[in-house]
Amino acid sequence: QVQLVESGGGLVQPGGSLRLSCAASGSIFSIDVMNWYRQAPGKERELVAGITSGGRANYADSVKGRFTISRDNAKNTVYLQMNNLKPEDTAVYSCYASIKSYGLWWSPMDYWGNGTLVTVSS
Repeated sequence: QVQLVESGGGLVQPGGSLRLSCAASGSIFSIDVMNWYRQAPGKERELVAGITSGGRANYADSVKGRFTISRDNAKNTVYLQMNNLKPEDTAVYSCYASIKSYGLWWSPMDYWGNGTLVTVSS
């Protein structure tokens, strides 16, 4: 009943910018933390950035100063603004959210999007 859908990936040149969005929909009672992860070919998935419902954000060292995570609680949406992109940022970016649904409001569950590909190349 709850799903996450990412958008905004694509091909960009080094130094360019992209903005990813992840919208949660369904029978949502509340959303706690929302995170962005990425997985590059041949590498393990890594946490890129996370944000609490109160707006507290944290970042991987590799993206600090270049990426900004934000969220619109009214729209159940999290964003990732990526600036000064580098080839090593190439990966599938996926969002994660801890969500309480109306049918299970006392127990948060983990939800993942399908991912969106970001390719940084000249």
